[in-house]
Formats: sequence, structure tokens, C-alpha cells
Amino acid sequence: MILEVMLIDVMPGREDDFVAAYQLVRPLIAGTEGCRGLRLKHGVESTTRFMLLSQWDSVEAHDQNFRRTERFAQWRAAIVATLARPPLAEYFTDLPTVSGRPDPDHDFFAS
Repeated sequence: MILEVMLIDVMPGREDDFVAAYQLVRPLIAGTEGCRGLRLKHGVESTTRFMLLSQWDSVEAHDQNFRRTERFAQWRAAIVATLARPPLAEYFTDLPTVSGRPDPDHDFFAS
């Protein structure tokens, strides 16, 4: 599995608009095949910054099942008016433990 970390800067005064738009289109991402979880975080020091964490089966699952589909276009259209600049996104993977498997205690999306 991979984790996409997306930094999203919104225009000052548009934070509530962004959150409302995100909540409307969150199901577009969450319902995508290969998506294993989502979390949206709000900056403490930078209150116009958000971090969207999304867990996927693979980079390919994210790309093929979401980014190259109408779902992504709808998601982008819903939030674009609130953005101060294009989001910055990068993929990450777990480091293996001594056993060679990811440490289940560090699963960010575990309940």
C-alpha cells in the first residue's frame, strides 16, 4: 500500500468553503476502487493549509481508478475556487521492520 500526502493551500477566508466542498466530494475519492482510507487535517500554525492523506493499494490504482477519471475532474472542480495554488502531492510507502513487513502499530488508518 502507498500513502499520498497532499498539501493544500487555500485562499485566506476560504477555509470553510474548502471544507464544505471537500465534504461534498469526499465520497468520490473514498468510493474509488483501491482507496483504503482518507483523512483531512487542518494546519495549526498555517490555518490556510490542509493536508489530505489518502491510502491506496498502489500508485497505479490511484492513477487509473481516480486521477484519470471523471471522479477526479469533479473533485478538482469542487475545490479549485478555494485554492491559493495547485496542491503539492507525493507518494510514500512504509519502511519494512526487522521482520520485513510494515509495522501494524504505525498504520495511520487503523481504528
